[in-house]
Amino acid sequence: MKFGYWLPVFGGWLRNVDNENMQANWDYIKKLAIKSEDWGYSVSLIAELNLNDIKGMKAPSIDAWSTAAALAAVTKRIELMVAVRPTFHNPALLAKTAANIDHISNGRLSLNVVSSWWKDEAEKYGVQFEQHDDRYARTEEWLSVLNGVWQKDNFNYSGKYYTIKENILQPKPVSYPRPLIYAGGESEKAKELISTSCDGYVMHGDDPILISKRIKDLSERRDKKGLPPMKFGVAAYSIIRSTEREVKKELERITDIKIGSAGYENYQQWLNGTQLEQMVSLEDYSVSNRGLRTGLTGTPQKVLDRIGEFEKIGVDFFLLQSSPQFEEMERFSEEIIQEEFINR
Repeated sequence: MKFGYWLPVFGGWLRNVDNENMQANWDYIKKLAIKSEDWGYSVSLIAELNLNDIKGMKAPSIDAWSTAAALAAVTKRIELMVAVRPTFHNPALLAKTAANIDHISNGRLSLNVVSSWWKDEAEKYGVQFEQHDDRYARTEEWLSVLNGVWQKDNFNYSGKYYTIKENILQPKPVSYPRPLIYAGGESEKAKELISTSCDGYVMHGDDPILISKRIKDLSERRDKKGLPPMKFGVAAYSIIRSTEREVKKELERITDIKIGSAGYENYQQWLNGTQLEQMVSLEDYSVSNRGLRTGLTGTPQKVLDRIGEFEKIGVDFFLLQSSPQFEEMERFSEEIIQEEFINR
């Protein structure tokens, strides 16, 4: 089992706590990323949103791609999984940027392809907002262009959304045959596209029974297409404490979200812009990506046992959130990651 984390580009993950003592700035992110390698983390997911959907639209949010390039130069081992939204990027130009970051990092770049759900953000940045199925149709073409220009020169493509003529992209990425591509989604169109075009499936938080069903579904789709096995990751919010009473107290603190708060403003728009398999409660939404449903909260042994359940069903890695992140990631490393290593 590998452990990754969401880089706190929004200054936190809690929609009801204004100041989480983790600033949305380069100094904090750089310090966290460098220390995370010492703590044993394997991957950092760098989310891409031009507005802050956690703390409210007027709060700072750090750009994903310039941050990824900077981190590539100051880290040595960690995989940099950068979120990318096809609606916001020409695929050939993004391929050029990504190939350069792959060189800077010596092959540690990967992509997490994300559907653009936030209409307000698109309009404020002058980007066309498309409905769900149209976004996935665009993404299918986008990935075709990305793969094409990465893997050969004089590449041509003609589709509904993109036309490429005799493209030359040099240097090609260090990663062979290309950087890993992950994606998430629970709609039929999302799962079919991911099983066809991606190397890994990144899921919102849920219990092992539901995660197991998704792994089985995507694995069967891959087998039918004659493609190699995928990697499977799950989002999780972690709380490690000595007693269950302390865990309960922390859970109460982080889920006390109020209707009308800055973090609540996007709740209905997010629900309307996605196609989920099940309803999301306001408590689920109080932290990002349904992280509490994964159940990595409790005493160290309880969390280790829970991790074992996910490992048995085929989960390869977790993408963790916590608050305040520096202190909580260090605690998770001491109580969980190092314990996992010792037991093996």
